[in-house]
Parts: sequence; C-alpha cells; structure tokens
Amino acid sequence: MEENMFLGASKIIFENAKELRKNMTDAEKILWGYLKVKPDGYKFRRQHPLGIYIADFYCHKLKLVIELDGSIYNNEEVRLNDEVRQKLIEEDGLTVMRFNNTEIFNDIANVVKVIHAKF
Repeated sequence: MEENMFLGASKIIFENAKELRKNMTDAEKILWGYLKVKPDGYKFRRQHPLGIYIADFYCHKLKLVIELDGSIYNNEEVRLNDEVRQKLIEEDGLTVMRFNNTEIFNDIANVVKVIHAKF
C-alpha cells in the first residue's frame, strides 16, 4: 500500500478507525451501501486514517474524502474544528465533500448523484 494513502497516520489512529468501523452511524451505513460496491470501479474505504484524522469515507484514486455531519455539527465549536480539519486535509491535495445526515436519510439519490459527478 502506498505510504501517502494514510498521510503518516499513527498506530493509535488506525486502532481508533477500526473501532469506528465497528460502530457506524445509520447515515454511514446507508452511504456505505452505495460506496462499498466500487461505483464505476472506484474503491472507497470507510473510517480511513489520514494523518491525525479519520475520514468517514475515502477514495485514494480520486483523492476524495466524504464526510457526514450529524446533529453534533450544529455545535459551533465542532463546526469550527471541522473547518480547520477540512482545510488541513485539503492542503494535502485532497478534495472534501460534506453531507449532513438529513441529506443521507431524505435524499440519498441526490447525494449519490453529487458524489458520482466527481468521477
């Protein structure tokens, strides 16, 4: 595997990612149902280590990170931290797409369409 695929993530980050994969949210499970079948041949990974962060979903070939925002994202501090996190991830040459859980639950077809437009 390419070293830069993980951006130097530590063993602890890998362990945390493994735990997160065991406890996916309902929104993550729904989106994973689409991404796990390798749409258009693109392999996505769930709870993927990237440096000191863990991306909800990641496609290395597309350099694409997909993040899902639950109700905790309504908290200003969480939102500001995520903005900094996203900026740092983008500085590594990755694209970040964000969707809120409501979009996943109520209009997964549109979410898939938006993601698919990145292919």
